[in-house]
Amino acid sequence: MANATTASPAMMADPASERIAPKRLFAFIIMVFGMFMSILDIQIVSASLSEIQAGLSASSSEVAWVQTAYLIAEVIAIPLSGFLSRAFGTRLLFAISAAGFTASSLLCGFATTIEEMILWRALQGFLGAGMIPTVFASAYTVFPRTKFHIVGPIIGLVATLAPTIGPTVGGYITDLMSWNWLFFINVVPGIGITVGVLALVDFDEPHFELLDRFDWWGLLFMAGFLGTLEYVLEEGPQHEWMQDTSVAICAWICAISAIAFFWRVFTAAEPIVNLRTFSNRNFAIGCLLQFCIGIGLYGLTYIYPRYLAEVRGYSALMIGETMFVSGITMFLVAPLVGRLMVKVDMRYMIAFGLVVFAIGSYQMTWMTRDYDFVELLVPQILRGIGMMFAMVPTNNIALGTLAPERVKNASGLFNLMRNLGGAVGLAVINTGLNDRTDLHITRLQERVTWGNATATETLTMLQQKFQGLGDSTLMAMKQLSQIVHRQAVVMSFGDAFFVLTVFYLGLSLLVTLLNKPAAMTGGGDAH
Repeated sequence: MANATTASPAMMADPASERIAPKRLFAFIIMVFGMFMSILDIQIVSASLSEIQAGLSASSSEVAWVQTAYLIAEVIAIPLSGFLSRAFGTRLLFAISAAGFTASSLLCGFATTIEEMILWRALQGFLGAGMIPTVFASAYTVFPRTKFHIVGPIIGLVATLAPTIGPTVGGYITDLMSWNWLFFINVVPGIGITVGVLALVDFDEPHFELLDRFDWWGLLFMAGFLGTLEYVLEEGPQHEWMQDTSVAICAWICAISAIAFFWRVFTAAEPIVNLRTFSNRNFAIGCLLQFCIGIGLYGLTYIYPRYLAEVRGYSALMIGETMFVSGITMFLVAPLVGRLMVKVDMRYMIAFGLVVFAIGSYQMTWMTRDYDFVELLVPQILRGIGMMFAMVPTNNIALGTLAPERVKNASGLFNLMRNLGGAVGLAVINTGLNDRTDLHITRLQERVTWGNATATETLTMLQQKFQGLGDSTLMAMKQLSQIVHRQAVVMSFGDAFFVLTVFYLGLSLLVTLLNKPAAMTGGGDAH
């Protein structure tokens, strides 16, 4: 195809070939909206699980699977997209993903039992996952390298903004209508995206003959490896890890499947995922950075709402409004990041982003139970700036320097690393919060004794408060115990932020291992 761009030297010399055709740009923007919907749906239900639980008469452990099923299915499908994109072509694969995602969203909205919901959510995650790496691959194969400073911030913004505002959007929709509309809202855009992609996308040609060599064993081993890994990371922190039978069994399945998967990938004639792409130094280090960025991206999207709900007693809507600051910051910073990428060494930009993110986390290490919107404002702004400066150049360095024929496969691996980083981050954060809360409760209880003047005064004040309402001494003791527990929780949040601070400061040094990417010349005229 004449206009299927690969940044060849000839093209770099021809300014006419570097213009982005309006039809192609419009087709790409439609695909970006599809990716936005798919990533948004990871987090959109997180603020409304209690409403879904009530609507489907489910237990708290059952309703957690509404989130887990989606994540497990998605993490299996993302690396698979590289092979399927070559076999079906970008146009057909994206249309199938968008149509399947839309249909399963409709079924989720009509679900009447928790079993139905879990099934349709798994299908939604599996089918919708194909849209995410396909957009990344298209961005770095369809457009000239001199235009990466335009398309890079667009996909970087969506990849960071969607999970950040997910709880906000979910809270608003549930508050205004009902939890069913979390899924119904995907239907009309989904149909529009499917039709638009079928009509406009012409980036590449399908190679259906590849399907004859599809590695079913590779798929089975990969599903066993990644699916059980996601389950262990999701369920482990809640069930004392290997002390729970199901977690222990899945850990064994994960280990055996991982060995079989890596053996299969390096011996199959047409592997389901080509891991040899990691031989490219920038791609390998970029994936490691992406994994670590995923920890912060999904970790803070979890910590902030949990603090606001447990300590401040905020509703889902109030949490969403507080969290929206990061989303607005990302939106405003994205164009600046794009312009700087053509003028500044991208390695410095990544390091700057990681340091800013660390500073935002450090400001939260001294948090108290009184931290509110005002106290969270600057840390949230720094978080938004840090995320955009770290993620967008990482995308470009990892994928933008690969040969075009390797990008489709690499894009699946790259996006998988972000999701796995989020899963590992949440597991570590959850475990850390639980352990540190227990430790702080023990330490505080040792200090809250009759010999402690502050504790005695507080207890006396509480007794007076409950005078005439029953057993005032017992009620006061119970209230004091709750105060101690809440303080322990707040201190554990502060510990988590401190660990993130040290982690991201250390991570900023990793950019020294990256090779300097080629300058994106001619990118100053963003039009």
